[in-house]
Amino acid sequence: MISEKMKGMVKGSSAIRAMFEEGKKMAALYGAENVYDFSLGNPNIPAPESVNKAICEILSQEDPVEVHGYMNNSGYEDVREAVAASLNRRFGTSFTGEAIVMTVGAAGGLNVMFKTLLNPGDEVLVFAPFFGEYRSYVDNFQGILKVVPPQTENFQPNLKAFREMVTPRTKAVIINSPNNPTGVIYSEETIRELAGILEEKEREYRTSIYMISDEPYRELAYDGARVPWLTKYYHNAVVGYSYSKSLSLPGERIGWLVLPDELDDAREVRGAANVATRILGFVNAPSLMQRAVAKCLDEKVNLEFYDRNRKTLCDGLKDCGFSFIYPQGAFYLFVKSPAEDEKEFCERAKKYHILMVPGTSFACPGYVRLAYCVSHETIVNAMPGFKKLAKEYGLESRKD
Repeated sequence: MISEKMKGMVKGSSAIRAMFEEGKKMAALYGAENVYDFSLGNPNIPAPESVNKAICEILSQEDPVEVHGYMNNSGYEDVREAVAASLNRRFGTSFTGEAIVMTVGAAGGLNVMFKTLLNPGDEVLVFAPFFGEYRSYVDNFQGILKVVPPQTENFQPNLKAFREMVTPRTKAVIINSPNNPTGVIYSEETIRELAGILEEKEREYRTSIYMISDEPYRELAYDGARVPWLTKYYHNAVVGYSYSKSLSLPGERIGWLVLPDELDDAREVRGAANVATRILGFVNAPSLMQRAVAKCLDEKVNLEFYDRNRKTLCDGLKDCGFSFIYPQGAFYLFVKSPAEDEKEFCERAKKYHILMVPGTSFACPGYVRLAYCVSHETIVNAMPGFKKLAKEYGLESRKD
């Protein structure tokens, strides 16, 4: 018999994954080309050829015992040094390899940090809308996730509400920019104000509050937009990254954490993160992929592919009369539901073989998320269905 806790988690399992599984069933019934699945953030473009080349070179030239063997729980020393050097070139920082922990994707990195930091009952604040799995990650370590209500005018963090929600039990705040599900990039002004609030609260409560930045979409920023590098704004900032989106490697589960020297108790935090990597069962990040990404640190994401999809989807839905904030990054569009109950809207969309994720999955009801990391043809071919759906709700074209 499974645990009572897991019974509840199975019952409330990811709506995103449920929609993805439903999409596969619909594809079997109607043909994949006739199903328009915008549910899952699964890149539709292959990894760069340099990744495949790197893997082949590693397997043919390096000692297989070392390539497939154990190493320091934080990762290969030379890989960590290479990651640190790359960050220093890009952001003007001065990290050493000691600041880097190689992780099993961004999700693995977040779990390592929460294992490292949280005592039972410690609070972690997050800004709605947010990636729903954060709830489980915090709950894994008996932390309490407190949700800051959304600011739907522009989907920047609601800092007024945030200030009132910080307590002596607050141990961390999660930042996700470019944001899933909105595609919004948190502005430098927002980050500076947030850092100021945290510094004020640290002094008031005489505690350490860690800003944990979840950044799998950092490289996906459009129109020259800049994503602030958080360690420059706040001393207790931790950055987590994944190559799932930038190198189209979601199934390979490879990423890193940056734990800067400026962190309170930095040496202790790094040591704990190293141990947490082992005792959580990860042991270490995948060995072959560590070596592969180290050879591809200067590889660029295919931003043109996603940007074309972004413009096609936004232009098409605007023409249909739908309302949304134009995304600055990532590959998601967060659309205002024309129905009060966005779940009903999602159900009606299935009539046209369109799959979307309800905003309640992101603690923001009244909206739906569309992932545009699909083929361009999927977006184009879905538009007749969107037009029919808009007509059902009496929407009018918003063409300028």
